[in-house]
Amino acid sequence: MEATDIIEVVDLEHTFGEVEAVRGISFAVKKGEIFSFLGPNGAGKSTTINILITLLPLQKGRVRVAGHDVTLEPRKVREVIGVVFQEEVLDRDLTVWETMEFHGRIYGIPRDERRRRIEDLLAVVELDARRNELTKNLSGGMKRRLQIARGLLTRPEVLFLDEPTLGLDPQTRMRIWDYIRQVNEAGTTIFMTTHYMEEADMLSDRISIMDHGRIVISGTPDELKNTLGEDVVYLETRDDSGAREFLLGMEEVRSITGSPRGLSVAISADGSHALPRIIDRLREAGIEIVSVNLKKPTMDDVFVHYTGRELRDGGG
Repeated sequence: MEATDIIEVVDLEHTFGEVEAVRGISFAVKKGEIFSFLGPNGAGKSTTINILITLLPLQKGRVRVAGHDVTLEPRKVREVIGVVFQEEVLDRDLTVWETMEFHGRIYGIPRDERRRRIEDLLAVVELDARRNELTKNLSGGMKRRLQIARGLLTRPEVLFLDEPTLGLDPQTRMRIWDYIRQVNEAGTTIFMTTHYMEEADMLSDRISIMDHGRIVISGTPDELKNTLGEDVVYLETRDDSGAREFLLGMEEVRSITGSPRGLSVAISADGSHALPRIIDRLREAGIEIVSVNLKKPTMDDVFVHYTGRELRDGGG
């Protein structure tokens, strides 16, 4: 484990009966970074995270969080992490302040220190004016902000965020992004899962994509997008299988991935020069083009390319 690594996972395996949920993955998260862990449903993400936060026992491999072994020192691990679950886990009949106060008491934070932290955190997430409001009366965005504040009350070294902005409107999502950046800049390492590729792209220092129990690629957002080439052409034709066959022979075509939207063609050259040649080639082959779109690679393109499916497609 390098001095800069706050999470280390080595050769992790986990099975449920005959189902191999995690198949020998290894990765590290550096201290102070925002790390996104992505994958379709059934990829093994939740199993991995539950082992990291000590909700599932380690079967095979080695996992350390902030220098603590999850098997030998689970209590130490829980003392240095904060977790914000995707599901709402708030007592509806407690006020905002009581929610924070109760959490601080559970963790044994001294009274004066506890109240200072609550004041500071409610100000950060802009809920100080709502301190006496019952949580059941808060909007969805306010509830997420309260859960993030509660997760930070113990001043964790690592904060696990499971779908932090799921179901929120765009404006609230961007505010949550600002809070996540503030938390990170204050020194907390962020380990995040998200179904929004734009979110992963905008926030993450590094990303790992998992599928079928294995990590298929890791890197910075730019590194991952650059693996697809300079541009991506989206094509919808009357014969996608025939189009794929004709286009794969072109020098500038790096790869072709099928998706519900048709074909995603990764181009290694300037797409504005390659696109006319692609259109001409398909016309010569007698393949009718229904629609065509040229753009720079996005994290959505990366995800579809390496998993063969869109994030919301579900999975095995």
